[in-house]
Amino acid sequence: MSNYDRIKAECYEANLLLPEFKLIDLTFGNVSVADRDQGVFAIKPSGVDYTHLSESDIVVIDLEGNIVEGTLRPSSDTPTHRRLFQAFVGIRSIVHTHSRNAVAFAQAGRSIPCLGTTHADYFYGEVPVTRPMTPEEIGSAYEWETGNVIVERFTDLDPAAVSAVLVHGHAPFVWGPSGKKAIENALALEIVAEMALKTLQLDPHVPSVEQHLLDKHYLRKHGAGAYYGQA
Repeated sequence: MSNYDRIKAECYEANLLLPEFKLIDLTFGNVSVADRDQGVFAIKPSGVDYTHLSESDIVVIDLEGNIVEGTLRPSSDTPTHRRLFQAFVGIRSIVHTHSRNAVAFAQAGRSIPCLGTTHADYFYGEVPVTRPMTPEEIGSAYEWETGNVIVERFTDLDPAAVSAVLVHGHAPFVWGPSGKKAIENALALEIVAEMALKTLQLDPHVPSVEQHLLDKHYLRKHGAGAYYGQA
C-alpha cells in the first residue's frame, strides 16, 4: 500500500474519462489530482496511450517538482499543473485537453462569451483567454511560464467562479474540487464552446447574457444560497 493510492486511483479514473467523453485526440491531454495535506499531486505519465494506461503508471509529484512515486516520466504539462496548484489553493484537480471547439477559441485568441444559461450554469461570466506568450517565455521554461500567464490572467478573477481558461494559441486548462468534477467542468466547457461558436455564426454581434440572468443561473447552483439538485 502507498500513501498515495487514493489520489492515484482518482487520477487514473479521471484520465480514463477524457477519451470516454471525447475530450482528447491521441494522447493530447492529462488530469492531475492533488493531496493538499501531503503537498503532492498525481498526474498521467507523458505520452502513454489511454488504452494502455494503468493505475500503477500514475506519477506522484510534490509541489517543488520532485517525483516522489512512479517510474515513468510525468506529463510534459506537469510544471503548468504545479504552478496552478501553487496559485489556486482551493482546487484539487486540473484537466488539460485539446477539445476541438474550445481550442478553436484559444487559437483565435478569443474568450468564450457567456451567451446563455448553459454557460451561466458552470462559469460566472466569459471563459477568459490569456495573452500570447512571449518568445522569451516560450524559449525558456515553457510549461512553467504557461502556468504563469494563466495566473496573470486571473489577477482580477476568482478561479472558483470561473474554473477554466484558454491559453492563447494552445488549449484549455480546467479545474475543480475533484477529478470527476474537473472532468465535468471540462466537458461543460467544450459544450458551451460549441454552442457559442454556432451562435456567433448565426449572429456575430449577439450580446452576452444579461447580468441578472447570469446571476440567477450561476448562483442557484453555486454558493451559500444554491438550491439546485439534492445536496
